[in-house]
Amino acid sequence: MTERTDLRSQASPSAPGGADGVAYVLGLADDALIYAQRLGEWLTRAPQIEEDLALGNVGLDLLGQARALLTRAGDLEGAGRDEDDLAYLRDEREFRNVHLVEQPRGDFGQEMARMLWFASYQHELYTHLVDSVDEVVAGVAAKALKEVAYHRDHAGQWVVRLGDGTAESHERMQAGLEAVAPYVAELGDDDPVSVAAAQAGVGILPSSLVPGTVAHVEAVVAQATLRMPDPPRWRSRGGREGVHSEAMGYLLAELQHIHRSHPGASW
Repeated sequence: MTERTDLRSQASPSAPGGADGVAYVLGLADDALIYAQRLGEWLTRAPQIEEDLALGNVGLDLLGQARALLTRAGDLEGAGRDEDDLAYLRDEREFRNVHLVEQPRGDFGQEMARMLWFASYQHELYTHLVDSVDEVVAGVAAKALKEVAYHRDHAGQWVVRLGDGTAESHERMQAGLEAVAPYVAELGDDDPVSVAAAQAGVGILPSSLVPGTVAHVEAVVAQATLRMPDPPRWRSRGGREGVHSEAMGYLLAELQHIHRSHPGASW
């Protein structure tokens, strides 16, 4: 078993936002990295060839965000770890992504519900992060904002198409919204790292992103003749503290297998 490394204990004291700023950036990177991995599972499995390409492109956008943010987190940490080290050589408890992005692939309606929520959240997030005191984070946000606007629109169009389509597509799209509902609230949780990063001007309070995120999703759901799910009896929490669902271990095993099997290999 590898020894767990705490980014916050090794961060460079000159990093914007200090140790919490490093952990905050890592959380953003992990969200993008893990969801990119999940979207890659749709290649050859989407309803049509064009959608194979579309979901692949969304995944590549997220992977680009993850690479830039992981590199920044490694630079701020100051321990010599690069994007590959952070992506492939951390254990499950060191990842700071929310549970929404790590959940197993369901049917297409469920995926569009997940993408609608996550892209709407990211759009609100990056809209605010363009003003981050960390110039690299601000630059990543400015570029990513254009990408997630497309992701949000793409998911929204499918939710409307399915919700306002046949009786079966309507029912399955509603079921997709219900399936992801327990994992949505975590996007707005103000964990201690996010609070500290926001106070330092590096990040933004997740709770402040909730009204805009929910408003956009509600508008799409109404247009799709669907209804917002009732508040779930159970909701996920803990991803930002490294507490993950069972699915995360299997995802990381697939993501990290080649790199860990051939340490030091290069093209």
